[in-house]
Amino acid sequence: MQDLNNFIQNALAEDIGSGDYTTLSTIPHNQIGEAICWVKEDCIIAGVEMAKKIGEIVDPSLKIEFLFEDGAHILAPKNIGSIKGSVHSILKLERLLLNCMQRMSAIATKTNHLVQLLAPFQTQILDTRKTTPNFRIAEKWAVKIGGGMNHRFGLYDQILIKDNHIKAAGGIQEAIDACASYLFKHQMQIPVIVEVKNTEEFLIANNANNVDRILVDNFTPTAIKSLIDQHICSKPIEASGGITEQNILEYAQTGVNYVSLGDLTHHVQSVDISLKIV
Repeated sequence: MQDLNNFIQNALAEDIGSGDYTTLSTIPHNQIGEAICWVKEDCIIAGVEMAKKIGEIVDPSLKIEFLFEDGAHILAPKNIGSIKGSVHSILKLERLLLNCMQRMSAIATKTNHLVQLLAPFQTQILDTRKTTPNFRIAEKWAVKIGGGMNHRFGLYDQILIKDNHIKAAGGIQEAIDACASYLFKHQMQIPVIVEVKNTEEFLIANNANNVDRILVDNFTPTAIKSLIDQHICSKPIEASGGITEQNILEYAQTGVNYVSLGDLTHHVQSVDISLKIV
């Protein structure tokens, strides 16, 4: 919760700075009003709880009422809620509220569409760390609202041994062994995922007791299916690299447990949402 508070306060400080001089110079300080939140495109709405939190921080006296909860399917055009109270406060929070809801709704909508595509399979959708700097908390929240799962939030909550770690460590076995020693030395229990680029690396990771999941990176669906058919895999398998809406079904059909897509968060177009004073 503190991370969310910090995010909102920093975003407000970035926007307001020393003061909203347009509002201060044109509207009486004590003016009371109401603004309606309109969604202009069909979407899975996300950012409702975020909007409420923004309102609490800007002005606890504001009355914020939404007609829908996060995750609701909105058919546009639709009035989804209102904010009543100080016009100065409404205009202070307007841009941050809309920026969050527009982008979060886009991510939730895209995620939900892909989740529905994979509904016949046992494959879960994961996001990645390919997020907007300082906006990750909102983007990963939106993925969950859309029905996806969060991969690691940062570098601190999972170990993900990738190609650069393997190269720098001197090989995949060396990287896995060093990881095991580090965790033992520091008495840490944290998930370990290893990225592999070929069958040889896959077999090494599969035989390692301290590896919890194998990430097959930039494999074609055909190559993954062959790998699964030819080898008994004792770990969950995650497919990643170049996965999009156009090919995600091919990956799900291989039998992988997870697919991870940076595309969820870095290739979205914000949903058109407005906040209008009435």
